[in-house]
Amino acid sequence: MKFYLFFAFFFLSFSAFAQDPSLGLTRRDTTKTGLTNPPLVAPKAKHEQYKIYTLERITTYVDTSLTIQSEYKYNYLRKDIFGLQQFANEGQTYNKLFFGLNQHNPYPDFGFRSKQFGYLQLEDINYYSVATPLTELYFKTVMEQGQSVDALISANTSERFNFSIGYRGLRSLGKYINQLSSIGNFRFTTSYITANKRYLINAHFTGQDILNGENGGIVSLDDFESDDQDFKNRARLQVFLDDAKSFLKGKRFFIDHNFRVNSKESANNLYINHQFNLENKFFEFNQRTISKTINNVPFNRFGNSYVVNNINDQTRYQRLYNKLGATYENKTLGQFQFFVEDFKYVYKYDKVLILEDGIIPNQLSERINALGGQYQYQKNNWKGKFLLTKAISNQTFSTIDANVNYKLNDKNNFSFQYQNISRIPNHNFILHQSSYENYNWKNNFDNEKINKIEATANTQWLNASAEFTTLNDYLYFSDDDATYNVQLVSPKQYQNTINYLSFKVSKEFKYKKFALDNTILYQNVSQEDNILNVPQIVTRNTLYFTDYFFKKALFLQTGVTLNYFTKYSMDDYNPVLGEFFTQNDTKQGNFPMLDFFVNARIRQTRIFVKAEHFNSGFTGSNFYSAPNTPYRDFMVRFGLVWNFFQ
Repeated sequence: MKFYLFFAFFFLSFSAFAQDPSLGLTRRDTTKTGLTNPPLVAPKAKHEQYKIYTLERITTYVDTSLTIQSEYKYNYLRKDIFGLQQFANEGQTYNKLFFGLNQHNPYPDFGFRSKQFGYLQLEDINYYSVATPLTELYFKTVMEQGQSVDALISANTSERFNFSIGYRGLRSLGKYINQLSSIGNFRFTTSYITANKRYLINAHFTGQDILNGENGGIVSLDDFESDDQDFKNRARLQVFLDDAKSFLKGKRFFIDHNFRVNSKESANNLYINHQFNLENKFFEFNQRTISKTINNVPFNRFGNSYVVNNINDQTRYQRLYNKLGATYENKTLGQFQFFVEDFKYVYKYDKVLILEDGIIPNQLSERINALGGQYQYQKNNWKGKFLLTKAISNQTFSTIDANVNYKLNDKNNFSFQYQNISRIPNHNFILHQSSYENYNWKNNFDNEKINKIEATANTQWLNASAEFTTLNDYLYFSDDDATYNVQLVSPKQYQNTINYLSFKVSKEFKYKKFALDNTILYQNVSQEDNILNVPQIVTRNTLYFTDYFFKKALFLQTGVTLNYFTKYSMDDYNPVLGEFFTQNDTKQGNFPMLDFFVNARIRQTRIFVKAEHFNSGFTGSNFYSAPNTPYRDFMVRFGLVWNFFQ
């Protein structure tokens, strides 16, 4: 199916480029006018006519350049993954090295967070406005038996109406036992604005599924670290789970539209705004064989179970969100918005569990209402936004979010953010059911309290950011069993305060055709107990060379990237919950990861080859993405990004 979709997008990319006259393009004149009057040719569209914009109206343009930032985005997520430690197989989860990557939202979420790195959220969906049909094809090889593909076609039927269709697919068998990744993300977007610009709508639909084999990590670290040639074939390493798998799927229908009340735009404008979000999610953990034998000793990885085989835990979730507001805009004073939010969710299982120590209900269901206001100001070099929301229903939460940005000039920009959030716990902290006895609970946790201050400076000399966050009533998972072979993970709430501090600095040095790009992160956590664990230093350093060849027909970029983080008590991964959990028994890190790459651009096509982790053959097998879960070995992968537009 994924191959058919890939070739379908490839075929569509060669569709005719005849355009609407409203876009300023003239059709080819096929009338024979003689040798002295050749046929008219449609002028080439300008680069700024290919717009990409987010839900927050942040506008960028189609980028076919070859920069070091492009190199960092040649991965399945299609974005810079600094601060994330990949698992061995493409399409598996990521361990967060950088706590600052967490986004804080007051509303409760589904949970199962480690399974959603490849799940397209609202902020991941882009909208388009293009002068001619635009097609982008991304392809990259994987670990074993499969491919990674991301295809998009976008077209404007008129200057005011656009639609786009995209599909991101991945299948990779992996090098280890039971490590298959099979993922599909379908997305459809559309946008429309009336001729008088009174009404604007952005809408999208997504259908997504993520299937992962869950091997639970390798049993013997000694076999892996021994560098014995017999175990270089990673399929010979024994894993904890031979036949377990997880499956996440979801569908979302989203609308964002607004209407200007006054007929003509003026110095004073009044808008009616509405957002609608209907989303369904489903998570399943399946395991046919429960008992495992190691050295003739049988054990159950996740403790005792109510069944002897065929674990099939299923969690269903539905949310309905509406936001209705009115915005008053004054060209001098800024924008004043007042809104009401209506949020309803159902999080459920198929049955009610009656246990000796209590009853585990089959669902959580609640309706949350909130009032809020937002002020935005932009004048000259200053831009600011202040947001305040507060629940008016039984389930309480609140948000204060203030942003100020100052643009000194094109090369120097400064910003400041303050957040104060009282956050409702994710649902799987509160309720979870499983065939495993120790994975059933009903809790009544308090809201998490988050205070965050962040300052950012993007200058001509360097880019720097600093963050200070205070966490109260912090929610986390931890293991209740000290046995090496057993994981009995459950949710906890930390009653003391956690203080988190980070500094991140980025700077690129250039000399003729050579460049050295550096990103260094420093983190420090102040806490009475080891609950929030992060590496103190995370760094990425890239030394590369660029030049033109063949009369500037080919642009070449080649170099080496070093990724490194200091040793720390890395979070472990639990597949039953689809979550990472805190552990303090083992430490990982302090190993270099070197990648050699060659990237080339020919017109609008970018081709790349990468030798990933090429130092693993001579620096030893001591590299991990989580306890018992090795990072990937040396391998060579290649791919391309191909854009089609006039």
